[in-house]
Amino acid sequence: MTEPKTPHSEGGRWSDLDRPPLNAPALRRALIRPGSLWTSLDVVPATGSTNSDLAARAAEGLAEGAVLVAEEQTAGRGRMDRRWSAPARSGLFFSVLLRPGADVPVERWGWLPLLAGVSVATALARAAGVDTSLKWPNDLLVSVDGRERKAGGILAERAGDGAVVIGIGLNVTLRASELPVPTAGSLALANAVALDRDPLLRAVLRTLEHWYGDWRAAGGDPAASRLQEAYAAGCATLGRSVRAELPGGRELVGEAVALDGDGRLVVAAADGARTAVGAGDVVHLRAAEPGA
Repeated sequence: MTEPKTPHSEGGRWSDLDRPPLNAPALRRALIRPGSLWTSLDVVPATGSTNSDLAARAAEGLAEGAVLVAEEQTAGRGRMDRRWSAPARSGLFFSVLLRPGADVPVERWGWLPLLAGVSVATALARAAGVDTSLKWPNDLLVSVDGRERKAGGILAERAGDGAVVIGIGLNVTLRASELPVPTAGSLALANAVALDRDPLLRAVLRTLEHWYGDWRAAGGDPAASRLQEAYAAGCATLGRSVRAELPGGRELVGEAVALDGDGRLVVAAADGARTAVGAGDVVHLRAAEPGA
């Protein structure tokens, strides 16, 4: 007896009719224009990591504004080299190349992943009708059945002198049976009103272009560009009890009270001492979902 075919059984380009491929020519027409930040846009069926691929091309002199999108990533990476994987065409997996150059001091480049987070959250609220919050420093959270779930992440990496590659991974149509871990989520599970990846990608890239332009025009000043204010307003970490797992195996427990001018999370311990955390994992201790 032969088994019935499932949407994935044939493995062809249209093997899952709920997950059509991105329309690269239409995306280019919509995004690449005179005066735009975006200078090229390529969509590949699969790759190990869009960040790694774009970083290699950046080293060869690729112009700012290049966008590389993969329908599937086989070796996608998050912070601390965590793996990021999802079924083909179930999300948006892409990287962009930015060259802040002489306009922005290097010490302010740490704001770029936070800028990307604000851009994605803003775009999804408008284009998908989903309230997306930000978990410091790089997680995108949605609400699934009243609980916080991670639906996406951001990874920024230096790519030679003067270049930064920002990778964004976002679960769009991921089903409950496909979740890699119980704390993961997707736009579909968060009841998004729109799941078409083409307009979602356009919305994210246009919003990113807007925020990057304002930030760069302000010399990377997070206050003058209002980036610091926008991130704080959308940050689910602020006002929460947290445990910061710091490099070297150290831990810091306290309340996340502020975001400083360098984008670091300020944690107030029980004795009132305040510490600015610039690297490490942060776990929400008082949340809709314990340990989120």
